[in-house]
Amino acid sequence: MLTVSNLSVQFGKRILFDEVNATFTQGNCYGIIGANGAGKSTFLKIIAGDIDPTSGHVILEPGKRMSVLNQNHNMFDEHTVLETVLMGNKVLFAIKKEMDELYADYSDENADRIGELQLKFDEMNGWNADSDAASMLSNLGISEDLHYTLMGEVEPKLKVRVLLAQALFGNPDVLVMDEPTNDLDFETIGWLENFLANYENTVLVVSHDRHFLDAVCTHISDIDFGKINHFSGNYTFWYESSQLAAKQRAQQNKKAEEKKAELEEFIRRFSANVAKSKQATSRKKMIEKLNVNDIKPSSRRYPAIIFDQEREAGDQILNIKGLEASSEGEILFKDVDFNMAKGDKIVVFSKDSRATTAFYEILNNNVKPDAGTFDWGITTIQSYLPADNHSFFTEDLTLVDWLRQWAKTEEERDEVFIRGFLGKMIFSGEEALKKGSVLSGGEKVRCMLSRMMMIRANVLMLDEPTNHLDLESITAFNNSLKNFKGSVLFTTHDHEFAQTVGNRILELTPNGVIDRYMTFDEYLDDPKIKELRTKMYS
Repeated sequence: MLTVSNLSVQFGKRILFDEVNATFTQGNCYGIIGANGAGKSTFLKIIAGDIDPTSGHVILEPGKRMSVLNQNHNMFDEHTVLETVLMGNKVLFAIKKEMDELYADYSDENADRIGELQLKFDEMNGWNADSDAASMLSNLGISEDLHYTLMGEVEPKLKVRVLLAQALFGNPDVLVMDEPTNDLDFETIGWLENFLANYENTVLVVSHDRHFLDAVCTHISDIDFGKINHFSGNYTFWYESSQLAAKQRAQQNKKAEEKKAELEEFIRRFSANVAKSKQATSRKKMIEKLNVNDIKPSSRRYPAIIFDQEREAGDQILNIKGLEASSEGEILFKDVDFNMAKGDKIVVFSKDSRATTAFYEILNNNVKPDAGTFDWGITTIQSYLPADNHSFFTEDLTLVDWLRQWAKTEEERDEVFIRGFLGKMIFSGEEALKKGSVLSGGEKVRCMLSRMMMIRANVLMLDEPTNHLDLESITAFNNSLKNFKGSVLFTTHDHEFAQTVGNRILELTPNGVIDRYMTFDEYLDDPKIKELRTKMYS
């Protein structure tokens, strides 16, 4: 279907890919993973033909059509929403356009050409194209009244959905998508997961959303040391099996047969769990391909994110009464009454991200509420990871000096201690002397997590904590919060994070709150809550 042959990519002296050979076959979905800077997006751009490799070739089987999720959100501003989706199938759109032009200037001379085009159009199911495109848009949450609006007049978050519909339209043979879940809500991501899990053609996708990768992938394609290796299974299988293989590698005394038996038992358990899941089609294909011989240890480095508490909190954590906030006259939330209990890990949730951010800013005394009060328990120590951490990096300090600001003892102020601490967070050697002003988004978040660990709080507040982080950091962070003995308030677009950490859901709406002790999936799937949510936002 799609073959990469002897592909090499070099930027200056830096070799990104070195003689890569890979085949992507029909019926499989490949999740492209790799550390930040490994070349995931570059690889997809080469596949799409947007940039040329230094050497080597990408070969698409003759007669097959490739569709790419467009990253230029303003490219179709002069076209209507529906027309933009139809343009996803370039051949069909060109035929339709030529037919329309010939009809507009009809003559006996062009009648034969119209006949030829109609035949091709019919073979491609062109007469149903408009209704198919409209249906795709509706499934992605674009209401019918927007279908004939110009893209230039559509708000940015909805443009992303239109471009997604464009990529999916017309059943392409190869579908290439870089971060397709960005700016989508959980319901739309759920629809996309189901669509791709039952998709019969070839999909290549880069995503930081582990729940999405688990739902759609039959294979993981790992970019490491300039090569790409395919592994059967989804992201969780790749992660857990590579961890197990790394552990086995360290067990010198264990016999080969025992190690093989342990891996076979791991596959059996994993397959049994997956068989119960909703997306049966792709999962069934995936399970059939799992193989002990494919399991290899990974060279990935995971930051050591461990949240300790300076002291255990008492039973009184947080009490909120009648809290209300607005922005430019628009109510973000009101009538927030709730009592946070010890051990609560609360997913703070809203359709409007301004509401959740305002909620945290109020609880951290950075913003005053319009009404209401809140009281922290006297034994609580709070630590906050804001969505915007810009204000923490205004001084021109090295990372060692930056982190020293939160040291509590002489030992912690010592450079050797701080360098050791930063080393565990993947800032090794000279990287510890970097200035805060030159850090990437992901590096800044790792610094903020280091700061939180130094504070040793018993209540953590996290506003979109996985933004900018790579999969390794997200996975380590997620595991750490599952094991954290304190209390947590957090907002995230990462489904896996919400489902595996949260034990309570608090949804902030303009008409009050919904507060439930349940998992995130139970909350999203509950029909009575769906009804209530519709009412609360109306």
